[in-house]
Amino acid sequence: MKDDTKKPAFDRNVRRSTRLGADYDGEGTNFALWSHHATRVELCLYDETGTHETARLDLPDMEGGIWHGYLPDVGPGQAYGYRVHGPFAPEEGHRFNPNKLLLDPYAMEVVGDLVWDDALFGYPVGGSDLDMDERDSAPFMPKAVVVDPNFDWDEDRALRNPWVDTVIYEAHVRGLTMRHPDVPETARGTFEGLGHPSVIEHLKSLGVTTVELLPIHGFVKDRHLADQGLTNYWGYNSLSYFAPHRPYLASGHLREVKEAIRRFHKAGLEVILDVVYNHTAEGNEMGPTLSFRGIDNASYYLLSPEDPRHGFDVTGTGNTLNVSNPMVLRMVLDSLRYWVEALHVDGFRFDLASTLAREETGFEREGAFFAAIRQDPVLRGVKLIAEPWDIGEGGYQVGAFPWPFREWNDKFRDDLRAFWRRDEGMKSAVSERLLGSPVQFDHDHRPATSSINFLAAHDGFTLMDTVSYNEKHNEANGEGGRDGHDNNLSDNCGIEGETDDEQVIATRKRRLRSMLTSLFLSQGVPMLLAGDEFGQTQGGNNNAYNQDNEITWLDWERADAGQIRFTAALTQLRTELGLGHERFAGHDEGPAVRWWHPEGRPAADEDWNDEILIAELEDPERRIMVILNAGDRMDVSLPKGDWQLRLDTARGDPAAHETVRGRIDVDWQSALVLTRAPGERATG
Repeated sequence: MKDDTKKPAFDRNVRRSTRLGADYDGEGTNFALWSHHATRVELCLYDETGTHETARLDLPDMEGGIWHGYLPDVGPGQAYGYRVHGPFAPEEGHRFNPNKLLLDPYAMEVVGDLVWDDALFGYPVGGSDLDMDERDSAPFMPKAVVVDPNFDWDEDRALRNPWVDTVIYEAHVRGLTMRHPDVPETARGTFEGLGHPSVIEHLKSLGVTTVELLPIHGFVKDRHLADQGLTNYWGYNSLSYFAPHRPYLASGHLREVKEAIRRFHKAGLEVILDVVYNHTAEGNEMGPTLSFRGIDNASYYLLSPEDPRHGFDVTGTGNTLNVSNPMVLRMVLDSLRYWVEALHVDGFRFDLASTLAREETGFEREGAFFAAIRQDPVLRGVKLIAEPWDIGEGGYQVGAFPWPFREWNDKFRDDLRAFWRRDEGMKSAVSERLLGSPVQFDHDHRPATSSINFLAAHDGFTLMDTVSYNEKHNEANGEGGRDGHDNNLSDNCGIEGETDDEQVIATRKRRLRSMLTSLFLSQGVPMLLAGDEFGQTQGGNNNAYNQDNEITWLDWERADAGQIRFTAALTQLRTELGLGHERFAGHDEGPAVRWWHPEGRPAADEDWNDEILIAELEDPERRIMVILNAGDRMDVSLPKGDWQLRLDTARGDPAAHETVRGRIDVDWQSALVLTRAPGERATG
C-alpha cells in the first residue's frame, strides 16, 4: 500500500537529463529514464527491503525522450521502480502497461528477487497478447537501488596485460567456488569467494593472466526452468546491464565486486566479463514485461517489419536488442564504460557478437556498434573479444571482426579434437591452427593474437568429457536428451564415462596432456576452461546451462594434482619460448616456419595425410621443434645438430631437459617440444 505522508518533492532547478539512471551527487539523486514513445513516467519509491511503496511521483520533465527529475535528500539505499504510460497497441509494437512495475535499465544494484507470477505479464497469461493485463506486478518484481559511487581503490587501475602474454581462464563465479574446501561456506558462489586468497593463488600458480567470467549482469531464472526446479545457471538471460547478479553478492552490495576486482589486480590478474547485449530476459511477445518491453518495446527491440507485433529474433531467445537505435546503443556503451571506469574491469567477451553488427543489409563489420567502440576513448583500450556468430542468416563470421577485437575460434577446437581422436585428413587443418589460423585472421593488419584458441568452453563437453564420452548425457536437463549439439568430436578411449580400467585412464591422461600441449604451443591466445587443468567432468552433459549443482561446480577434492602441475608447466614453457608473437609465423616479421617429414626431410605435398605433424619455428632467439603425433609410436629423424628435449607428454614427468640428436622415439598420442639456438638453416 502506498504511503504519501512524507511525499518528497522534486527540485526542478537541479534536474539534469545528461545522465541516465539514478545519479547520486552527495546531496540528492537525479532520476532519468529514456522512452521515446511514453506519455508519462511514474517513479515509485520503496523502503529499503523493496516491499513497501512509500511514494509515487511523476517525473516532471522530459526532453529528447529522457524523463527526469531531481529529489533532494534521497540517496544510497533508496529502492525504486518505474511505471511507464503510453499506448498499449501490440500490433504497432507498443506494449505500455502502467500496471507493471519496471526495473530501471541503468540500475546499479537491486534488492529482492523476481518471483514468477502471471501478474508479471502485460497480457492475461493463457489469453491473447493483444489484451492488457491489469494486475499489479510490483509484489513480484526486484527493485533498483540507488548506490554510492565512492570506493577506495587504493590506486588500483586497469592492468592492460599485452595480448602476447595473455592466458585466459573461463570461469563461473558460482561454480568456481561452491565446492572449494578453503573458501568459507558463507562466501562460496559469490564475489567474496571469488576473491579468496586460495582461488587467486591457484590461478597465479597456473600462469593464468586473465579471468573471463560468465555473465554477472543481473539475469532471470526462466519460468519454465523454475517450474522444473532448474535454473539459468550460465546467466545468458540479462535483465540489468549495470547491476551485478544479486545472488553472487554475499553482502548484497555492489562494493563486493569492486573488492574482488581490486584483489585480482593486486595479484596481477585481469578480469574480463562475458556480456550479453544481443537480447534480454523478456523473451518474445509472449514473455513477461519486466523492463525494456514496458519502457518502450518499439525502441529497445528489433521488431518484424511486416508485423511489429512480433520481434525479429536472430538470437534464438525470442528477442533482439535494437542497438541500431542511438539511445539503445548509448545504453550499451554507457554500461561498458561503467564497468571499466567504476568497477575497473579489463575487458569484455561479447556473446553472439554477430547480432550486434546487424544492420539493414545484414552483418556489417564497419557498422555503428563497432565504429562506436573503436573510437571510444575508454573502450578502445580494453580487451575486446567477440563470439563471432549468431543463428541468423549469415551469422557465422569467424575472422570477420575488425581490429582491435579478438575472436573465439571454434575451428581450433574442432580441428584439434578431430586430430587427436585420429580422424583422417586433419594434418593440414591443424597446421593452420598451430600458426594462429592465418586464413581466417591474417588480413587487414590484424595480429596473430586475433584468434582465441580453446579446446573446451562452458558450452559443450569439458576437456575430460571429450576423452571420456562418445555421446552427450543430458538427461538432467529435463529435455529428454534433445538439447545440446551432437557433433562433439569426442572419443571415450574405449569405455563410456568414468572407469577403473587403468589402460583407459592412462590413454585419456596422455591425450589430455597432448591436447593441452597443442593449445599452449599454438599462435593466438590460449583459453582454458576452469577445471580442465585438473580433469573436471560434467558426466557427459554438454549443455549444462540449467544445472546449478555438483554437475557444474568444480570438484576440487578430486582434482588431479599432476595435471595441474603439467598445465602450469605449459604456461611457463609458452612464456619462456615466446610463443605469443604478434606476427604470424611464416609471414611478415613473424617466425620462420618449416614442416618436416618423420624421415628428416622437408614435408612434401603427399605427406599431409599423416597422423604426425612436425613443425620448426625459428626467430632471432631460438629454434623450436613441435611434434604432434596423433597416431602410433614411431621414430623421427631430427634436423642436424643438437636439440634440447623440453617436453614429452608420453613420460610420467613430461618435463625434460636432455640433449637429443639424430633420431628420437615419439610415442603414441604424444606431443614433444625441442629447442636449440638459432643458426644456419637446418637440413635433413
